[in-house]
Amino acid sequence: MKVGVIMGGVSSEREVSLATGREMLSHLDKNRYEVCPIEIDDKRELISKTEGIDIALLALHGKYGEDGTVQGTLDSLGIPYTGSDVLSSSVCMDKDLSKKLLRCEGLFTADWVVVGSMQELAAADVEGLGFPVVVKPNAGGSSIGTRIVRIQDELASAVEEALQWDRAVMIEQFIDGEEITCPILNGEMLPIVSIKPNSEFFDYTSKYVEGEADEQVIELPPELRKAVNAAAIQCYKALKCSVYARIDIILKDNIPYILEVNTLPGLTRTSLLPRSAEAAGYSFSSLLDAIIEFSLTERKSEKQGVEGYEYNEQLYIADCARYAPIRNSTVF
Repeated sequence: MKVGVIMGGVSSEREVSLATGREMLSHLDKNRYEVCPIEIDDKRELISKTEGIDIALLALHGKYGEDGTVQGTLDSLGIPYTGSDVLSSSVCMDKDLSKKLLRCEGLFTADWVVVGSMQELAAADVEGLGFPVVVKPNAGGSSIGTRIVRIQDELASAVEEALQWDRAVMIEQFIDGEEITCPILNGEMLPIVSIKPNSEFFDYTSKYVEGEADEQVIELPPELRKAVNAAAIQCYKALKCSVYARIDIILKDNIPYILEVNTLPGLTRTSLLPRSAEAAGYSFSSLLDAIIEFSLTERKSEKQGVEGYEYNEQLYIADCARYAPIRNSTVF
């Protein structure tokens, strides 16, 4: 099987992607796979550089990697890829949209507002959130452009900085609690990892520089563990994740607040998912084997679903009649 490790990309997380790709390349079983490193420097290169591979092992992060665009391109090319599908990838990349869906599911997540300009900031009810707040790009990752703002006077500069990375900025209520992460593999929870950064929060340095955060696999008390597991799995299902993901959570007063969902979590030497998987008995190599195997099964299932669909005119007419009163109502 020819495995193309897709890495690099054009997002602000390019260096993280390259680190993930290098780690994958060093741990893939060369006796089992024909490994092909594919570094992307331009969006158009994906089409030409992936020709002939049997599966794309995605080491990409951020925009044009985690947001569904690469997944959609690979779908069009008929090339299986690892991780969640187009819909889930794009929804999870949009923090605002994913939080709205989580609220609809009855899950806890911090209050927030989103602004797209300094003019919108002036009209936003940030004081209603209370300080401190967390300011971050709505579709960013690796904590790039993220700041904790403790007083009103620091808000404008933080939003200006975040707007350099994304056209929308989330201003989120700061929840002072214990940060944990819940990796999920093929719908099953892996061991929970506790995160205690040396800095003010789990920023870029804490995530990718060895020794800048204390990350330990932990065992929560039974009742709390049950609540965390339920919230993480419900979140995974609600956002239609598949194969693997990492659910980041803040615990406060024994309540799990969902921070965000990573559909292509980092797999560098300092990353959280490999640490959790190791505690579950996976070597780095066997973790990659599982991701590839589960992804091939998922893509096959998706393909069968599309090919198995048959247009039924009578059902279509019945549905049109059924929903006509709703479409014609004054609600819309």
